[in-house]
Amino acid sequence: MKIVISAAVLVMVGLTAVGREFWLEAASFQLQAGQTISIRPLIGDNFTGGPWTKKAEKVMRLVRYGPTPADSTNLTPVRGFAPADTFRTAFTFAYPGTHVVLLRSTNSFVELPATEFAAYLREAGLDYTLQLRQERDQQATPGRETYRRCAKALVQVGEAAATPAATDSACRKVYGLPLELVPEQNPYRLATDKALTVRVLRAGQPVRGAAVQIWQRQPGGLPTTHFTVRSNQNGRVLLRLSGPGPYLLATVSMTEAPAKLRDRADWQSTWASLTFAGPPSAAHRPAAKH
Repeated sequence: MKIVISAAVLVMVGLTAVGREFWLEAASFQLQAGQTISIRPLIGDNFTGGPWTKKAEKVMRLVRYGPTPADSTNLTPVRGFAPADTFRTAFTFAYPGTHVVLLRSTNSFVELPATEFAAYLREAGLDYTLQLRQERDQQATPGRETYRRCAKALVQVGEAAATPAATDSACRKVYGLPLELVPEQNPYRLATDKALTVRVLRAGQPVRGAAVQIWQRQPGGLPTTHFTVRSNQNGRVLLRLSGPGPYLLATVSMTEAPAKLRDRADWQSTWASLTFAGPPSAAHRPAAKH
C-alpha cells in the first residue's frame, strides 16, 4: 500500500509541475470602452486556479490586440529593465469591439520517473508520445521535458451587436504562437446554443486528433461543466455555447525537443488555452464604467 501511495503522490507532483491548466482570466470579459482591468495569468484545475508566477523572466510575450491594427498594447517585460520578480497585467480597453490578450511563456524543465511520466501522458491525452516511447523501447526511461504556455483571452468592449463586423478581426487572427486555439466566429455575436468552431494550430498548421478540453462556469454556484473533444482532420473542434460562461478551452501538444535543448530534455510540450464569455444575457451585460 505504501508503494501505491508513493507512486500516486509522485504522479500528482508531476501533474502539478506541468499538467495543470494555464489561462488568462478577466474579472469581466465584457466591458465598456475606456475601462482598465488586470488580465491575470492563472494555473489550476477545473477552471479554478491561483496566480501563475510573479517572475518577469517567465514572460516571453504579453500583448493586447484591439479591434483595429493600430490599437495594441505591449506589456512584455524588457529584459534587464523590468524588476525580476514582477510584471504588469493591467490593460486599458479604449475602443469598442473584440480585443485579444495573449501571453507566451518561456520554457521550463522537468524530469519524471518513467512510470509517472507515462501516467502524465495518459492524463494529458498525449497518446502519440506514449506510442513513440513504446516503439523506441523507452518505457523504463525517465521523461525529460521542456514545457511552455500559450494563452489567449477574448474581451468584448461594448455590445457586439452595436459594433461593425470589422471589429471582429482580432479574435479570428492567427498570432504565430507555437500552439494556438483560433475561433472561426466571434463568440460574442453568437446566439445561445449556436455552434462555435475553433481551430487547433501548431506552428500555423492544423493539428489532427488533438484533445481539447472545454470548461464552462455555470451561474448561481452550479458546478462547472467539463468535457473533451478531439479535433478533426482539419484541426477543428465544434462546441455549442449554452450560456454566458465564461469558457476555457485548453489543449497540449508534445514533440521531440529541439536540438539546442537536448542536453536537458527529450520532449517539448506546449500548452495552449483560450478564454472568453458566451452569449450575453440580461444578467450579463457589460459592466458599468467606473
